[in-house]
Amino acid sequence: MDTCTKSAELGFYTEPAYRLIREDSEHPLILVCEHASHYIPPALHDLGLDPLAAREHIAWDPGALELAQSLSQALGATLIAANYSRLLIDLNRPRHAPDSIPLQSEIYQVPGNQQLDEATREYRRQQLFTPFHQRLQRIIDRRLAQGREVRVVGIHSFTPVYYGQPRALEIGVLYGSATDYAARILEGLWRLPIKVAGNQPYEIDPLSDMTVPVHGDARGLASVLIEVRNDLLRTPEAVQHWSDTLAPLL
Repeated sequence: MDTCTKSAELGFYTEPAYRLIREDSEHPLILVCEHASHYIPPALHDLGLDPLAAREHIAWDPGALELAQSLSQALGATLIAANYSRLLIDLNRPRHAPDSIPLQSEIYQVPGNQQLDEATREYRRQQLFTPFHQRLQRIIDRRLAQGREVRVVGIHSFTPVYYGQPRALEIGVLYGSATDYAARILEGLWRLPIKVAGNQPYEIDPLSDMTVPVHGDARGLASVLIEVRNDLLRTPEAVQHWSDTLAPLL
C-alpha cells in the first residue's frame, strides 16, 4: 500500500493544487505565484492557528496574486498560481527543506504541523507540491522543444514589518544566475522614485528556494523573483500601478 494512503488528511485536498491562466500564450514570460492563496481545507481547522493569523502574511503573500493576474493580462503571459496556503507546504521550497512544511512562521507556531507523520507529509507533497511543479515543468519543456524563448518570474510580496523591524524597501529583484535579466529590471526600477534593491529582502538560495534555482537557473533560463512590499498592494489602483511599472521591464 502506498504510504501516503495512510495519511490522516486523505481526501482533504479536493480543490485543484493550482490555477493556470493563458497556458497557450505566445509570450516568452511564465509568471509563477507560489504563495497566491491562504486557503486551508476546513477539516484542518486553520492548522490550529487563530483565524486571523491563518490569513496573515505567514499563510500567503497578500496582493501577489492580484499583481500576477494584472501582469498576465497586460502581457498576455501564462500564469500558474497556487490554490492552497504555503503553511500546508511551501511551493517555493525544495521538497525536503526544513521549512517546506513550517513548524513555525516568524513569531507564530503552527500547531497543525508539529507532529505530522511521514505519510501525511508525503501526501501533501503528492497532492499540492508535485502537481504544481510538474505542470510548470511541462509548460517549460513544451516551449523549449518548440525552440521558443522562456523567462520564468516568481511574483511575491513581503511584510512591511519583520520581527518588529520596519522595512523601508518597496520592491526587490531576487536572482541567481540571471544577472543580465535582473540588471535590466533593476536599471528600469532605479530610474523611478522608489526604494529598490537587488537580492533584498532575501537572497536566492538553492537549498531554500525552488522556482528560480530549479525551473530557471538549472535550465539556463532568465529567471527572477519579484518581491513587492504588501502594504503597497492593498488597493486595485496600487496593484495596477505596480503592474504598469513592471510589465515593460519583464
